[in-house]
Amino acid sequence: MTRAFLLALALLFFVTPSRAGPPKSVYLEDLTWTEVRDAIAAGRTTLIVPVGGTEQNGPHMALGKHNARARYFAGRIAESLGDALVAPVVAYVPEGAVNPPTGHMRFPGTITIPEDAFEKTLESAARGFRLHGFRDVVFLGEHGGYRAGLRRVAERLDREWAGTGARAHAVDEYYEAETRGFAQVLRGKGYTDAEIGTHAGLADTSLTLAVDPELVRREKLEAAARDAAAGGVHGDPRRSSAELGRLGADLVVERTVEAIRKVTARR
Repeated sequence: MTRAFLLALALLFFVTPSRAGPPKSVYLEDLTWTEVRDAIAAGRTTLIVPVGGTEQNGPHMALGKHNARARYFAGRIAESLGDALVAPVVAYVPEGAVNPPTGHMRFPGTITIPEDAFEKTLESAARGFRLHGFRDVVFLGEHGGYRAGLRRVAERLDREWAGTGARAHAVDEYYEAETRGFAQVLRGKGYTDAEIGTHAGLADTSLTLAVDPELVRREKLEAAARDAAAGGVHGDPRRSSAELGRLGADLVVERTVEAIRKVTARR
């Protein structure tokens, strides 16, 4: 090798900029701070905040159903978007009063926090995400009870961030796809509204089976249907299946990705 060739090789090695590849994971908690910094610099400026909840789901389904689904769906949505990361799941949410107990708080294991504590937690986290370079903070809620709270938080942050280029979004299409949208799919397959239900019934249980079958106690499906109201079930989960759940899961991802792209398309 000539001296000139070796010199050219050395120059190529030292001056060629290193390019950070895609992050190892879309989940913020799996990454180092430098990996997050590099991902933001490379254009991943949408941050999805999955909001779950720890609540009773009948005698046949684990308390963490919403948290598992929120994390799973947010990950798939972020991967489809290509410019997003996912914050840790918010598992502590308003679930009713303590004294006297209301709503799901009548069942052991459910966790609740006050509405103002919930909203302030989301606001504070979102301000930190904006500080670090995220331009769109997207709240996705698994539970219908706090949807209004998510909207209030997004509206307050939007007013606060006016003129900065950053936005906050409460994307209702996620919950709508999980509930009304999936119910419509199931009706088209011949299932009744009494089976589909609104909580821990056919739809709810099938979605969970598709995400993590270990969260469902199949041997208790019969008991869940027999003592539905007393057991915290609204619907009939006996004909639930992962196959049905995957139809709902794909619908949730498709409609939410479309909605997020729409609200973040301004730039």
